[in-house]
Amino acid sequence: MDSADFALQAYDEGRADGVAGRRDQERGQDADYRVGVADGELEAFETDLIAAIRKAMDGKR
Repeated sequence: MDSADFALQAYDEGRADGVAGRRDQERGQDADYRVGVADGELEAFETDLIAAIRKAMDGKR
């Protein structure tokens, strides 16, 4: 594996952790992991927001 592969793997693992709402403190020093966590948290927030909007709008059409 080269450094790009490690960076992508760290990002992907971080994204999965972010979606799941957890963080690995040991991996937190890795910038690629942290960016993945932030992206995963944003994805989870957007999913929850859309679900809340749909619920609020249900029956108001």
